[in-house]
Amino acid sequence: MKRDLHRNAAQSSERHSWIGNLRDIPWLARATSHIPPAEFGRYLIIGSFNTLFGYATFATFTALLARVMPVSYLVAILLASPINITVAFLGYKWFVFRTKGNYLKEWIRCFAVYGSGTLGSLVLLPILVAVLHYGLGMQKSAPYVAGALMTGIGVIYNFFGHKNYSFKADKTDAADSIIPKN
Repeated sequence: MKRDLHRNAAQSSERHSWIGNLRDIPWLARATSHIPPAEFGRYLIIGSFNTLFGYATFATFTALLARVMPVSYLVAILLASPINITVAFLGYKWFVFRTKGNYLKEWIRCFAVYGSGTLGSLVLLPILVAVLHYGLGMQKSAPYVAGALMTGIGVIYNFFGHKNYSFKADKTDAADSIIPKN
């Protein structure tokens, strides 16, 4: 029993020293100094689920619509986005940023962050699909690969958008939590 505790403590220490070594890199330390590690860890867990769920809905709509229209991936992104945004919003609200109240306000802000990302995807996705299709010779897989690449870009953009806008406490919210109500 004691041996297991010592081994677990040593493994934990190794993990923390590895993370500590990453923070010794000056530019990385500056870039991540304002992000609480636990919050970012929760974001990665919920974000992984959201990414899989979001890509699955995108791919499903693309496959279903490919039978009836040539650019199914553009319509698929428009159909999948409201579903994916709502699922992501709940995960981020409840598990990552852990905010209280303000469901409608935060949901609308979440739509704004994701909506701006979706507009960017609508512009970049056809270009990326064309490059993959004509430049690299990918045929039917081009929309799927392009969607996966855009997802990676979106992960970074969305974290900062949600942290700094969607789930950011208003000054009035912060003041309400400091000033006791009678």
